[in-house]
Amino acid sequence: MLPVLEKLLSPSAASPQNAATHHTDSELRVSVVFTQIEPTLEALREAGKLASRFNASLTLVVAQIVPYPLPLSSPPILLGFNERRFRVVAGQSSVATTVRIYLCRDREEMLKDVLAPHSLVVMGGRKRWWPTAETRLAWTLRRAGHEVVLVQQ
Repeated sequence: MLPVLEKLLSPSAASPQNAATHHTDSELRVSVVFTQIEPTLEALREAGKLASRFNASLTLVVAQIVPYPLPLSSPPILLGFNERRFRVVAGQSSVATTVRIYLCRDREEMLKDVLAPHSLVVMGGRKRWWPTAETRLAWTLRRAGHEVVLVQQ
């Protein structure tokens, strides 16, 4: 298992959905994996529809890669900057969204470690005729036993 540091951002008080419809103890969890801003916003819209339809909780999972010369606790991009940035991204969702930022060395290994078995994962990506990084990540997560919805623009 790789060393991973986790930063949890709870849903903001200015969440678009009222607290009565967001259940933190719901059995179904929808995880949205951050890829790029625009595709992730599209994935959040689709995941929001799924979460509201099935009364599920929604989590935005962000991997912040820290290169090996640096200690894992000292990322090249300040954590406070990413916290503010991803609060804005999560604020675009139609349901309350929890943001989890993970400082890690390898995104695929981190996702395999932090996602619950047989998780429902939504990812955004660009539609191309060749396999993109998002497509390859979706294949990897499917091989690990997760249900992956790839929202392509």
